[in-house]
Amino acid sequence: MDFSEIVGQKHIKSHLATTVKNGRIPHAQLFVGQTGSGVLSMALAYASEILTLQYDLQSAEKQRGIENVRQLMHPDLHFVFPVNTNDTVKKHPVSSLFLDEWRQFVNENPYGSLFQWLQQLGIENKQGNINVDEAADLLKSLSLKSYEGGYKVVILWMADRMNIACSNKILKLVEEPPSKTVLLLLTEKEEQVLGTIRSRCQTLHFPRISEAAIASKLVEDTKVNAATAHSVAQRATGDYRKALGLLEDNSDESGFEKWFVSWVRAAFKAKGNKKAIHELLSWSEALAKEGRETQKKFLHYCIDVFRQALLKNYKSDSLLFFESTTGDFAIEKFAPFVHQNNIFEITEALENAMYHIERNGNAKLIFTDMSIQLTRLIHRKS
Repeated sequence: MDFSEIVGQKHIKSHLATTVKNGRIPHAQLFVGQTGSGVLSMALAYASEILTLQYDLQSAEKQRGIENVRQLMHPDLHFVFPVNTNDTVKKHPVSSLFLDEWRQFVNENPYGSLFQWLQQLGIENKQGNINVDEAADLLKSLSLKSYEGGYKVVILWMADRMNIACSNKILKLVEEPPSKTVLLLLTEKEEQVLGTIRSRCQTLHFPRISEAAIASKLVEDTKVNAATAHSVAQRATGDYRKALGLLEDNSDESGFEKWFVSWVRAAFKAKGNKKAIHELLSWSEALAKEGRETQKKFLHYCIDVFRQALLKNYKSDSLLFFESTTGDFAIEKFAPFVHQNNIFEITEALENAMYHIERNGNAKLIFTDMSIQLTRLIHRKS
């Protein structure tokens, strides 16, 4: 992976390349952005530049180092990422036990999400975590000398998944890093990374990728026609991972749309109708049986649909990208019920549900409470 392969983000590429060229590489950096904005791809390209810095531009050693990073097999490149127990690893899961799966995942989809990674491991019904065993394993690796005599680079993907014990050990590493060691912490949720770690890192915020950059990359890589690429890029809202999912029709939106439609219709009927409450309870119970990552992904989907309905209600059609995948849902009919007097509370209810799901709350109770709130909010007058 090199900078030329990354979609958009020109100013960040330029900044990082300059730090390497000038020999002013911060030892701890926090990359903040959605996976679809290219944080992992950028970290790999940056690592490639750092790890081959000591070699001449056209030397065989530099080309070998670049290829080793591309294959995620460079001896001075270390990875930390969320894991959990599975059929193979029964206890004390750490990243080093899942490197083969990680290499396959990143090489196939460098813009992949946490949910896709957990699916790769077959543990999508669990939550991926970075625990204290991980920090101990990393510290042991970094205590060794650099294999090639240059820098060592650590890419910590989804840093917000570190628990407190792990965060405290990583904090010590950030405060007193070994010589020529660069830590790249990647996160979608900056506020969930320990504050003392954040304050000691140089932070780079990754914006959403422009529609033009996504469309151009889709045409280049997938050979799709320009009109289709532009349509997909508009719907992707700056997320290249989402663009690929839309193009390949591998997303979960069809199933999510069915869940969403049945939920909203039950909420409409439930006002003043005690029997309809049973539909909401049944819906909540069914969704509670899904894996927690699937539940969170669905809640993100709901937030997007409500926002699209709000845009349609206020005639901002140029910003719309929603298209029904089942033909069973018309955004223009739903839009009048989403307005300035309920959108904030609806969004808050969905985000609160996500918060409690992440913390292993009782899913059935969480979705039941959220559904009852929707019944009240969806009937509120604009």
